[in-house]
Amino acid sequence: MSVESVKEYYGQTLKGSADLKTDACCDPGATPPHIRAALSDIHDDVLTRYYGCGLVIPDKVEGMRVLDLGCGAGRDAYALAKLVGETGSVTGVDMTAEQLAVARAHVSWHMERFGYRRANVDFREGYIERLGELGLEPESFDIIVSNCVINLSPDKRAVLEGARRLLKPGGEFYFADVYADRRLDPSLRDDPVLLGECLGGALYWNDFLTLSKQAGFADPRLVTDRPLEVREPSIRRALGNARFFSTTYRLFKLDALEPACEDYGQAVIYKGGIPHAEDAFTLDAHHRIEKGRVFPVCGNTWHMLKATRFAPHFDFIGDFSQHYGIFEGCGTQMPFGAGGGEAAAGACC
Repeated sequence: MSVESVKEYYGQTLKGSADLKTDACCDPGATPPHIRAALSDIHDDVLTRYYGCGLVIPDKVEGMRVLDLGCGAGRDAYALAKLVGETGSVTGVDMTAEQLAVARAHVSWHMERFGYRRANVDFREGYIERLGELGLEPESFDIIVSNCVINLSPDKRAVLEGARRLLKPGGEFYFADVYADRRLDPSLRDDPVLLGECLGGALYWNDFLTLSKQAGFADPRLVTDRPLEVREPSIRRALGNARFFSTTYRLFKLDALEPACEDYGQAVIYKGGIPHAEDAFTLDAHHRIEKGRVFPVCGNTWHMLKATRFAPHFDFIGDFSQHYGIFEGCGTQMPFGAGGGEAAAGACC
């Protein structure tokens, strides 16, 4: 299926979230209070054109420079613009002119609503596979987000590689998307409804992990996941027995990460201070780190905390002088469906 067909589906076929035929591109999950408050300040014209599948607002975004890939009408971009504050900024990229027209039409309204003296958000028309053509400075973004868009792309590796080039060292790509429990028949990508509903272009989860590592993100971390129910009979028949999951991953741009979680006898202590995470900080589905508690970590987790914006909030115990083998609990089974992504204490990926 061509990129032009995707543009037509999101620019003309869909007039709002209610036109979707499945729940793949919806987000029924619980929303943290601070994000819910930010969403309450977004214009209804923007909210009704939301086609995401997850929450793509990580912790500690104030003052950050953020890029939103496939921003659509701007729901996530505006929520982030509120949360990064006047010292931060958000750039949204989308290929659909109709969606961008909605986003651009409400910049002034949102700045007034937020009480900001200047616009801290802008929108650019372009393709997420060709980020190098948009005049964005390499290594200039702290955080890149995307919400249920990469599955639509015909060149997912180009998206990942482009994002990595634009991230600062220690920055992260924090995004939600749809994945399958098996490789899908390529012909499903030719169906405009299956592709547009975020199903036909979904990657097999293990192929995604391989692709991420090839693009330079050595240790993808699953944050949350939920199974998707496909109830429409004709769509379910077309998909066969494949199961689908809406998931959120975070990928850090850290050259020191290893292919596996190696044990160096290290630990961290969370000191608190990250907004909205005073009692515990959740790095991913396997790392919910309680304040004041000694928490054993692998070498990769150490780097994800030590060499990123989270470092001031942790004490670090140990170093890399002695290796003890693989970190206990690391495996290769399908990561989805284990309790909805609840983070465990002292466990690795």
